[in-house]
Amino acid sequence: MSAKMVTSDQVFKDILAKKDVFILDVRNEEEYNDWKIEGKTVTSLNIPYFDFLDGTEAHLDKLPKDKPILVVCAKEGSSKFVADQLVEAGLDASYLQGGMKEWSQYYYATPVVEEDNFKLYQVNRVSKGCLSYVVVSDGEALVLDPARHVDEYIQLAEKDGAKITHILDSHLHADHISGARDLVEKTGAKYYLMKSEGANYDHEALEDYDEIKFNNVKVEVLAVKTPGHTPGSVSFFINDKYLLSGDTIFVGGLGRPDLGGKVKEWAQDLYNTVFEKIAEIADDVLVLPAHFADIKSEMADNGIVGETLGNIRKNNEIMQTTDKDAFLAEVEKSASSVKPPNFEKIVGINRGELTPSSEEAVELEIGPNRCAVHHTA
Repeated sequence: MSAKMVTSDQVFKDILAKKDVFILDVRNEEEYNDWKIEGKTVTSLNIPYFDFLDGTEAHLDKLPKDKPILVVCAKEGSSKFVADQLVEAGLDASYLQGGMKEWSQYYYATPVVEEDNFKLYQVNRVSKGCLSYVVVSDGEALVLDPARHVDEYIQLAEKDGAKITHILDSHLHADHISGARDLVEKTGAKYYLMKSEGANYDHEALEDYDEIKFNNVKVEVLAVKTPGHTPGSVSFFINDKYLLSGDTIFVGGLGRPDLGGKVKEWAQDLYNTVFEKIAEIADDVLVLPAHFADIKSEMADNGIVGETLGNIRKNNEIMQTTDKDAFLAEVEKSASSVKPPNFEKIVGINRGELTPSSEEAVELEIGPNRCAVHHTA
């Protein structure tokens, strides 16, 4: 009897439904420790695939007998082999379709707001902790920080009978490849990015816009007001209620300013952003960031990653460090932490200097994001 196959969508929906998920990850220890499937109700165990080549008997006492076991590997083959062995041993085992490669390309869209002529969706690339957004009003859609798999956004807009007309990147991303230019080719939409980010392709310079309007949507461009993660980092204030903060403010941290090699200068910008520019925004505004680091603490039970600015001010420890010298010292510590995998190549791609093959793009993006100050050593 063969083990059954489980999709990434099934796994994530079980996590959202607070079902117990037991994962046996058979990748090597280094890969497992760097990046794994996590969630509030997830229990995982790492036993490398090679340890199962002589059979399962030596490991059965480590595995649950009373609950399903999901076996995970890099690309599926090893996990199917182990899951089949566990089924033969009498356990309820399945394997993840496509392995962690497929998990890395899984997206989940959640409505944040659904009104008659205004909808705001958060699109969660769960494995990467990458968040993008689709705003829909009266047949038009705006996409913010699209990731590489652009059909996700086209299909989401089409479900609401909308055409994508505006595409924005809050900054040049370092942990994943932007899908903005591919989305422009497929939709003909206008693409907006700060000129100061140094992109080598045509785009609308956000420096030239105070706001972008279409139908029932007003997007205030907080350009040259929220730098820190990169010099051209931008936040967007939608309909005076929703702060799409890019990588400036997260639910549990701030955007790390060291990836451009100018940690001291950009840390000063980050301090000014947090304690001068963002200080002007009311506590009841909902902050929706471009990333999260910890699914257990930053994702709400409804699947949305976001929090009111007031609660972030209360609970985000780095935002409570008002002493400038102490703040700068804490931020500079982020420069010694592990950087996003392959970030220099990814920035080069997003700047328009490199063009990867499809397979290269997949490999470059494997692993977690590490864009927050709270990833410190």
